[in-house]
Amino acid sequence: MSDPWLTIIGIGEDGPDGLSPAARAAIGEAELVFGGARHLDLAAGLIRGEARPWTTPFSDSVDALLVARGRKVCVLASGDPFHYGVGATLSRHVDPAQMRVLPAPSSFSLAAARLGWPLQEVACLSLHGRPLDLIRPHLHAAARILALTSDEHGPAALAALLTEAGFGRSVVTVMEALGGKRERVRSQIAEMFGLHDIDPLNICAVTVVPLPGARVLPLASGLDDDLFEHDGQISKREIRALTLSALSPRRHELLWDIGAGSGSIGIEWMLADSSLDAVAIERDEDRAARIERNARAFGVPDLRIVRGKAPAAFAGLEAPHAVFIGGGGTEPGLIQAAMDALRRGGRLVANAVTLEMEQALLFLHAGHGGSLTRLSVARSDALGGMTGWRPAMPITQWRWEKP
Repeated sequence: MSDPWLTIIGIGEDGPDGLSPAARAAIGEAELVFGGARHLDLAAGLIRGEARPWTTPFSDSVDALLVARGRKVCVLASGDPFHYGVGATLSRHVDPAQMRVLPAPSSFSLAAARLGWPLQEVACLSLHGRPLDLIRPHLHAAARILALTSDEHGPAALAALLTEAGFGRSVVTVMEALGGKRERVRSQIAEMFGLHDIDPLNICAVTVVPLPGARVLPLASGLDDDLFEHDGQISKREIRALTLSALSPRRHELLWDIGAGSGSIGIEWMLADSSLDAVAIERDEDRAARIERNARAFGVPDLRIVRGKAPAAFAGLEAPHAVFIGGGGTEPGLIQAAMDALRRGGRLVANAVTLEMEQALLFLHAGHGGSLTRLSVARSDALGGMTGWRPAMPITQWRWEKP
């Protein structure tokens, strides 16, 4: 193994004072030093080579760095380069054996230290350049959240989101420029938030306090139908819970939700784990817009929405690990196209309400195997002056795993 040519150094707001002798030496010996303008300014007294600020687009800077392969190159990053940092990006282009990494405490570590919060018990999120809605699944009573924001406006926007969702009594602590001379820590109640002159470099700590009626998203599948905006085109909660169980989500997998309706299946799939992805395929424009609103409200704004008619809408999509077909399964060639697109070992689950769709599933079961399940739910309802059972339409579910 040859000596690493690239050194990635985490640097905090205390600049050179917080660097180890090894980090100082690496900066001084580097022919090229890449980093953000702020980081280059912090380390200016140590840099003897050429300072290269990151450019836009960032990919151009990565290309310039790779061209320098074999020379002594240093990259300056915030805190821990592999915790929401540039290290993850560079590791996709540079063999780890060719890198030496000297991390500093991350903003999360510094924030937890200031508050006395055990970091392993805290939800750590980066909302830097990402939707604030990502915080929604973490909003449970007494939860502790650390969230990086994009700029000086982020804390107020976060407080507004908490208030809108019914968590206005939550405590929001804004920690600015941690570890440096400009460090400041201030706390306010979300619904009364009025801090001004916030440093763009900040991280927010949230102690979650729900008010009655707060939008708390349960951790189990089969969320209440009323949490979703829908026009009736939704897999009801009991059927949805059984469908998610049949789809069997596993980390880093991709789901196609075909005929997505309200998007409930894809949304709950993504809520199961932050590593999961889903594509909602919906040809009705009003429903597609509704799916987009639901995805934001449930804190999974990265749900991808494909507006189009299946199977033509499959063109160009990444092969899925799982497919759900809840409507339109009788469209000629649709189910077969989904089966063909599915990865080996992937699961396909189709729910039939109509006799025509059920007939199609019976035919597929006879030809391809898998399992058939009959799902029937009844709910109590008024019956004259008394109460009786009112059955919902039964569902025939076919589950198939691709060999």
